[in-house]
Amino acid sequence: MTSSELLGRGYVNDGVNKAAAYLLNEMKKIGVLKIGKSYSQAYHFSVNTFPGKMSVVLDGRELTAGKHYLIYPSATTKKTGYQLFKTDSVTYHANDGRREVPVIIKLKKKLTYTVATDTSDKTVIELLNDSFPNELKNVDVIFENKFIPNFKCQNLCGYIKGKQQPDSFVVFTAHYDHLGAMGKQAFFPGANDNASGVSVLLNLMKYYKKNPAKYSIAFIFFSGEEAGLLGSKYYSEHPLFPLSSIKFLTNMDLLGTGDDGIMVVNATVFKEQFEKLNTINVEKKYVKQIKQRGKAANSDHYWFTEKGVPSFFIYTMGGIQAYHDINDIEKTLPLTDYIDVCKLLMEFVEKI
Repeated sequence: MTSSELLGRGYVNDGVNKAAAYLLNEMKKIGVLKIGKSYSQAYHFSVNTFPGKMSVVLDGRELTAGKHYLIYPSATTKKTGYQLFKTDSVTYHANDGRREVPVIIKLKKKLTYTVATDTSDKTVIELLNDSFPNELKNVDVIFENKFIPNFKCQNLCGYIKGKQQPDSFVVFTAHYDHLGAMGKQAFFPGANDNASGVSVLLNLMKYYKKNPAKYSIAFIFFSGEEAGLLGSKYYSEHPLFPLSSIKFLTNMDLLGTGDDGIMVVNATVFKEQFEKLNTINVEKKYVKQIKQRGKAANSDHYWFTEKGVPSFFIYTMGGIQAYHDINDIEKTLPLTDYIDVCKLLMEFVEKI
Protein backbone atom coordinates (compact mmCIF):
# COMPACT_ATOMS: atom_id res chain seq x y z
CA MET A 1 0.00 0.00 0.00
CA THR A 2 2.96 2.36 0.45
CA SER A 3 4.99 1.33 -2.60
CA SER A 4 6.00 3.80 -5.30
CA GLU A 5 3.89 1.78 -7.77
CA LEU A 6 0.75 3.12 -6.10
CA LEU A 7 2.08 6.72 -6.10
CA GLY A 8 0.65 7.63 -2.73
CA ARG A 9 -2.80 6.14 -3.49
CA GLY A 10 -3.89 9.39 -5.10
CA TYR A 11 -4.96 10.69 -8.49
CA VAL A 12 -1.78 10.85 -10.56
CA ASN A 13 -1.65 7.80 -12.85
CA ASP A 14 -4.75 6.42 -11.09
CA GLY A 15 -2.82 5.41 -7.96
CA VAL A 16 -5.91 5.23 -5.76
CA ASN A 17 -7.66 2.76 -8.08
CA LYS A 18 -4.52 0.65 -8.31
CA ALA A 19 -4.70 0.43 -4.52
CA ALA A 20 -8.37 -0.51 -4.80
CA ALA A 21 -7.48 -3.36 -7.17
CA TYR A 22 -5.00 -4.68 -4.61
CA LEU A 23 -7.58 -4.56 -1.84
CA LEU A 24 -10.24 -6.21 -3.98
CA ASN A 25 -7.89 -9.11 -4.58
CA GLU A 26 -7.22 -9.42 -0.84
CA MET A 27 -10.94 -9.39 -0.04
CA LYS A 28 -11.55 -12.17 -2.55
CA LYS A 29 -8.68 -14.25 -1.15
CA ILE A 30 -9.94 -13.88 2.41
CA GLY A 31 -13.43 -14.82 1.27
CA VAL A 32 -15.62 -11.99 2.55
CA LEU A 33 -19.07 -11.78 0.97
CA LYS A 34 -20.22 -9.07 -1.40
CA ILE A 35 -22.84 -6.61 -0.24
CA GLY A 36 -25.03 -6.66 -3.32
CA LYS A 37 -23.57 -7.54 -6.71
CA SER A 38 -20.08 -6.12 -6.26
CA TYR A 39 -17.42 -5.29 -3.70
CA SER A 40 -17.08 -1.88 -5.37
CA GLN A 41 -19.25 1.21 -5.03
CA ALA A 42 -18.31 3.76 -7.68
CA TYR A 43 -18.74 7.53 -7.47
CA HIS A 44 -17.10 10.64 -8.98
CA PHE A 45 -15.58 13.93 -7.87
CA SER A 46 -13.30 16.67 -9.17
CA VAL A 47 -9.61 16.77 -8.28
CA ASN A 48 -6.55 18.82 -9.20
CA THR A 49 -3.27 17.00 -9.94
CA PHE A 50 0.36 17.63 -10.89
CA PRO A 51 1.42 14.69 -13.06
CA GLY A 52 4.15 16.34 -15.12
CA LYS A 53 7.37 18.27 -14.78
CA MET A 54 7.87 20.28 -11.62
CA SER A 55 10.80 22.60 -11.00
CA VAL A 56 11.46 25.34 -8.48
CA VAL A 57 14.80 27.18 -8.64
CA LEU A 58 15.35 29.63 -5.81
CA ASP A 59 18.23 32.11 -6.19
CA GLY A 60 19.94 29.65 -8.51
CA ARG A 61 19.37 26.62 -6.25
CA GLU A 62 17.38 23.71 -7.65
CA LEU A 63 14.97 22.52 -4.97
CA THR A 64 13.56 19.05 -4.38
CA ALA A 65 9.78 18.68 -4.28
CA GLY A 66 8.46 17.34 -1.00
CA LYS A 67 11.81 17.81 0.73
CA HIS A 68 12.31 21.55 0.28
CA TYR A 69 8.95 22.76 -0.95
CA LEU A 70 5.29 22.04 -1.66
CA ILE A 71 2.92 23.79 -4.03
CA TYR A 72 -0.63 24.41 -2.88
CA PRO A 73 -2.73 21.64 -4.47
CA SER A 74 -5.18 24.10 -6.07
CA ALA A 75 -2.47 25.80 -8.15
CA THR A 76 -2.61 26.05 -11.94
CA THR A 77 0.17 25.82 -14.51
CA LYS A 78 3.09 28.26 -14.12
CA LYS A 79 6.22 28.54 -16.29
CA THR A 80 8.11 31.73 -15.55
CA GLY A 81 10.48 33.58 -13.22
CA TYR A 82 9.72 36.18 -10.55
CA GLN A 83 11.38 38.69 -8.31
CA LEU A 84 10.55 38.25 -4.62
CA PHE A 85 9.74 40.95 -2.08
CA LYS A 86 9.55 40.20 1.63
CA THR A 87 6.29 41.31 3.23
CA ASP A 88 6.73 39.80 6.70
CA SER A 89 9.07 37.38 8.48
CA VAL A 90 7.67 34.31 6.69
CA THR A 91 6.05 35.66 3.52
CA TYR A 92 7.30 36.81 0.13
CA HIS A 93 5.20 38.19 -2.72
CA ALA A 94 6.23 37.90 -6.36
CA ASN A 95 6.64 40.49 -9.11
CA ASP A 96 7.12 39.77 -12.80
CA GLY A 97 9.14 42.96 -13.31
CA ARG A 98 6.08 45.09 -14.03
CA ARG A 99 3.55 44.32 -11.31
CA GLU A 100 2.74 42.04 -8.41
CA VAL A 101 1.44 38.61 -9.45
CA PRO A 102 -0.61 36.04 -7.48
CA VAL A 103 2.44 33.98 -6.47
CA ILE A 104 3.36 33.82 -2.78
CA ILE A 105 6.25 32.15 -0.98
CA LYS A 106 5.61 31.06 2.63
CA LEU A 107 8.23 29.73 5.04
CA LYS A 108 6.94 26.84 7.15
CA LYS A 109 8.32 24.84 10.06
CA LYS A 110 6.82 21.68 8.53
CA LEU A 111 5.63 20.84 5.03
CA THR A 112 2.10 19.41 5.04
CA TYR A 113 0.33 18.49 1.81
CA THR A 114 -3.35 17.98 1.05
CA VAL A 115 -5.77 17.43 -1.88
CA ALA A 116 -7.72 20.08 -3.80
CA THR A 117 -11.03 19.52 -5.57
CA ASP A 118 -10.86 22.87 -7.35
CA THR A 119 -8.27 25.29 -8.78
CA SER A 120 -7.16 28.83 -8.00
CA ASP A 121 -5.18 31.46 -9.90
CA LYS A 122 -3.32 32.13 -6.66
CA THR A 123 -0.16 30.04 -6.34
CA VAL A 124 1.39 29.48 -2.93
CA ILE A 125 4.76 27.75 -2.61
CA GLU A 126 5.64 26.56 0.88
CA LEU A 127 9.33 26.31 1.77
CA LEU A 128 10.80 24.43 4.72
CA ASN A 129 12.01 27.26 6.92
CA ASP A 130 15.23 25.64 8.12
CA SER A 131 16.48 25.18 4.56
CA PHE A 132 16.44 28.90 3.73
CA PRO A 133 18.29 31.05 6.30
CA ASN A 134 19.01 33.92 3.88
CA GLU A 135 16.64 36.47 2.40
CA LEU A 136 15.12 35.33 -0.89
CA LYS A 137 15.36 37.33 -4.11
CA ASN A 138 14.32 35.35 -7.19
CA VAL A 139 12.36 32.23 -8.04
CA ASP A 140 11.86 30.35 -11.31
CA VAL A 141 8.99 27.88 -11.42
CA ILE A 142 7.82 25.28 -13.91
CA PHE A 143 4.86 23.05 -13.16
CA GLU A 144 1.76 21.87 -14.93
CA ASN A 145 -1.53 21.04 -13.33
CA LYS A 146 -4.15 18.68 -14.71
CA PHE A 147 -7.65 19.26 -13.41
CA ILE A 148 -9.85 16.16 -13.59
CA PRO A 149 -13.51 17.23 -13.35
CA ASN A 150 -15.02 13.74 -13.14
CA PHE A 151 -12.52 11.40 -11.52
CA LYS A 152 -13.98 7.92 -10.98
CA CYS A 153 -13.28 6.54 -7.53
CA GLN A 154 -14.72 3.72 -5.43
CA ASN A 155 -15.50 2.50 -1.94
CA LEU A 156 -14.94 -1.19 -1.24
CA CYS A 157 -17.39 -3.17 0.87
CA GLY A 158 -17.71 -6.75 2.10
CA TYR A 159 -19.03 -8.68 5.09
CA ILE A 160 -18.89 -11.90 7.07
CA LYS A 161 -22.29 -13.31 7.97
CA GLY A 162 -23.24 -13.37 11.64
CA LYS A 163 -24.11 -16.60 13.41
CA GLN A 164 -27.20 -15.41 15.30
CA GLN A 165 -28.38 -12.08 13.93
CA PRO A 166 -27.06 -11.84 10.34
CA ASP A 167 -29.28 -8.88 9.49
CA SER A 168 -27.62 -6.71 12.14
CA PHE A 169 -24.14 -5.33 11.53
CA VAL A 170 -21.04 -4.27 13.37
CA VAL A 171 -19.03 -2.17 10.92
CA PHE A 172 -15.30 -1.47 10.67
CA THR A 173 -14.09 1.26 8.32
CA ALA A 174 -10.81 2.80 7.16
CA HIS A 175 -9.84 5.06 4.28
CA TYR A 176 -7.35 3.64 1.79
CA ASP A 177 -6.69 6.78 -0.28
CA HIS A 178 -3.92 9.25 0.42
CA LEU A 179 -2.38 12.36 -1.17
CA GLY A 180 -0.81 10.86 -4.26
CA ALA A 181 2.12 12.50 -6.03
CA MET A 182 3.36 16.00 -6.79
CA GLY A 183 5.30 15.93 -10.03
CA LYS A 184 7.66 13.07 -10.76
CA GLN A 185 9.89 13.67 -7.71
CA ALA A 186 7.57 13.50 -4.73
CA PHE A 187 4.96 11.01 -3.64
CA PHE A 188 3.32 10.64 -0.25
CA PRO A 189 3.40 6.99 0.94
CA GLY A 190 0.80 7.37 3.72
CA ALA A 191 1.98 4.49 5.88
CA ASN A 192 0.42 5.67 9.13
CA ASP A 193 -2.24 7.63 7.24
CA ASN A 194 -3.82 5.22 6.52
CA ALA A 195 -2.19 2.01 5.37
CA SER A 196 -2.09 1.21 9.09
CA GLY A 197 -5.88 1.30 9.45
CA VAL A 198 -6.34 -0.61 6.19
CA SER A 199 -4.11 -3.42 7.43
CA VAL A 200 -6.11 -3.64 10.67
CA LEU A 201 -9.29 -4.13 8.63
CA LEU A 202 -7.65 -6.87 6.59
CA ASN A 203 -6.53 -8.66 9.75
CA LEU A 204 -9.98 -8.34 11.29
CA MET A 205 -11.41 -9.85 8.11
CA LYS A 206 -9.14 -12.86 8.50
CA TYR A 207 -10.05 -13.25 12.16
CA TYR A 208 -13.83 -13.05 11.68
CA LYS A 209 -13.70 -15.32 8.65
CA LYS A 210 -12.40 -18.03 11.00
CA ASN A 211 -14.41 -16.85 14.02
CA PRO A 212 -17.83 -15.52 12.92
CA ALA A 213 -19.49 -13.20 15.43
CA LYS A 214 -23.05 -12.98 16.70
CA TYR A 215 -23.77 -10.13 14.29
CA SER A 216 -22.60 -9.78 10.71
CA ILE A 217 -19.29 -7.92 10.50
CA ALA A 218 -19.06 -5.44 7.61
CA PHE A 219 -15.85 -3.88 6.32
CA ILE A 220 -15.78 -0.67 4.29
CA PHE A 221 -12.67 0.83 2.71
CA PHE A 222 -13.36 4.46 1.83
CA SER A 223 -11.66 6.55 -0.81
CA GLY A 224 -11.83 10.34 -1.05
CA GLU A 225 -11.14 10.91 2.65
CA GLU A 226 -8.21 13.23 2.03
CA ALA A 227 -10.29 15.19 -0.49
CA GLY A 228 -12.93 15.99 2.16
CA LEU A 229 -14.52 12.76 3.47
CA LEU A 230 -16.12 12.31 0.05
CA GLY A 231 -16.30 8.51 -0.10
CA SER A 232 -17.93 8.14 3.30
CA LYS A 233 -20.35 10.97 2.53
CA TYR A 234 -21.38 9.22 -0.68
CA TYR A 235 -21.78 5.89 1.09
CA SER A 236 -23.85 7.40 3.91
CA GLU A 237 -26.20 8.80 1.27
CA HIS A 238 -26.24 5.55 -0.75
CA PRO A 239 -25.86 2.77 1.82
CA LEU A 240 -25.62 -0.82 0.63
CA PHE A 241 -27.61 -2.05 3.63
CA PRO A 242 -29.87 -0.02 5.93
CA LEU A 243 -27.99 2.32 8.27
CA SER A 244 -30.58 1.45 10.90
CA SER A 245 -29.23 -2.12 10.94
CA ILE A 246 -25.80 -0.99 12.17
CA LYS A 247 -25.33 -1.79 15.85
CA PHE A 248 -22.03 0.08 15.97
CA LEU A 249 -19.41 1.48 13.57
CA THR A 250 -15.71 1.90 14.34
CA ASN A 251 -13.58 3.98 11.98
CA MET A 252 -9.80 3.53 12.15
CA ASP A 253 -7.07 5.87 10.99
CA LEU A 254 -3.46 6.53 12.06
CA LEU A 255 -2.99 3.24 13.90
CA GLY A 256 0.77 2.88 13.44
CA THR A 257 1.90 4.32 16.78
CA GLY A 258 0.45 4.05 20.31
CA ASP A 259 3.21 5.09 22.73
CA ASP A 260 0.69 7.38 24.44
CA GLY A 261 -2.35 5.15 24.00
CA ILE A 262 -5.38 5.76 21.79
CA MET A 263 -7.94 8.52 21.30
CA VAL A 264 -11.64 7.82 20.84
CA VAL A 265 -13.64 10.48 19.02
CA ASN A 266 -17.38 10.44 19.91
CA ALA A 267 -16.56 8.97 23.32
CA THR A 268 -18.58 11.66 25.07
CA VAL A 269 -21.47 11.14 22.65
CA PHE A 270 -21.77 7.36 23.04
CA LYS A 271 -20.88 7.11 26.71
CA GLU A 272 -22.22 3.61 27.33
CA GLN A 273 -20.14 2.10 24.52
CA PHE A 274 -17.06 4.05 25.59
CA GLU A 275 -17.42 2.73 29.12
CA LYS A 276 -17.49 -0.83 27.78
CA LEU A 277 -14.35 -0.19 25.73
CA ASN A 278 -12.54 1.43 28.63
CA THR A 279 -13.57 -1.29 31.08
CA ILE A 280 -12.03 -3.92 28.81
CA ASN A 281 -8.79 -1.97 28.71
CA VAL A 282 -8.67 -1.37 32.45
CA GLU A 283 -8.95 -5.12 32.97
CA LYS A 284 -6.66 -6.30 30.15
CA LYS A 285 -4.31 -3.28 29.91
CA TYR A 286 -4.08 -3.51 26.12
CA VAL A 287 -3.08 0.15 25.64
CA LYS A 288 -1.47 2.71 27.92
CA GLN A 289 -4.60 4.84 28.12
CA ILE A 290 -7.81 5.58 26.27
CA LYS A 291 -8.46 9.28 25.97
CA GLN A 292 -11.80 10.66 24.92
CA ARG A 293 -12.99 13.41 22.62
CA GLY A 294 -16.41 14.64 21.66
CA LYS A 295 -17.99 14.88 18.25
CA ALA A 296 -15.64 15.93 15.43
CA ALA A 297 -15.81 16.02 11.63
CA ASN A 298 -12.23 14.78 11.32
CA SER A 299 -12.68 11.40 9.62
CA ASP A 300 -15.13 9.07 7.90
CA HIS A 301 -17.22 8.25 10.97
CA TYR A 302 -18.69 11.77 10.85
CA TRP A 303 -21.39 11.29 8.21
CA PHE A 304 -22.65 8.16 9.98
CA THR A 305 -22.85 9.98 13.30
CA GLU A 306 -24.84 12.72 11.55
CA LYS A 307 -27.34 10.09 10.39
CA GLY A 308 -27.76 8.60 13.85
CA VAL A 309 -25.39 5.63 13.56
CA PRO A 310 -23.50 5.05 16.83
CA SER A 311 -19.85 5.46 15.85
CA PHE A 312 -16.31 5.80 17.16
CA PHE A 313 -13.22 7.09 15.43
CA ILE A 314 -10.07 5.58 16.94
CA TYR A 315 -6.48 6.68 16.34
CA THR A 316 -3.21 6.01 18.15
CA MET A 317 -1.13 8.70 19.88
CA GLY A 318 2.57 9.37 20.37
CA GLY A 319 5.54 8.15 18.37
CA ILE A 320 6.52 9.52 14.97
CA GLN A 321 5.32 12.94 13.83
CA ALA A 322 5.30 12.31 10.07
CA TYR A 323 1.93 13.40 8.69
CA HIS A 324 0.87 14.37 5.17
CA ASP A 325 4.48 14.46 4.03
CA ILE A 326 7.01 12.31 2.21
CA ASN A 327 8.32 10.89 5.50
CA ASP A 328 5.22 8.86 6.41
CA ILE A 329 6.85 5.57 5.41
CA GLU A 330 6.34 2.03 6.67
CA LYS A 331 9.94 1.66 7.91
CA THR A 332 9.41 4.31 10.59
CA LEU A 333 6.15 2.95 12.00
CA PRO A 334 6.72 1.54 15.49
CA LEU A 335 3.36 -0.33 15.53
CA THR A 336 3.53 0.02 19.30
CA ASP A 337 -0.04 -1.06 20.02
CA TYR A 338 -1.08 -2.51 16.68
CA ILE A 339 -1.88 -6.05 17.91
CA ASP A 340 -3.31 -4.86 21.21
CA VAL A 341 -5.71 -2.48 19.48
CA CYS A 342 -6.95 -5.40 17.38
CA LYS A 343 -7.53 -7.48 20.54
CA LEU A 344 -9.31 -4.57 22.21
CA LEU A 345 -11.65 -4.18 19.23
CA MET A 346 -12.41 -7.89 19.09
CA GLU A 347 -13.42 -7.92 22.75
CA PHE A 348 -15.41 -4.75 22.26
CA VAL A 349 -17.46 -6.47 19.54
CA GLU A 350 -18.29 -9.27 21.98
CA LYS A 351 -19.63 -6.69 24.48
CA ILE A 352 -21.85 -4.85 22.00
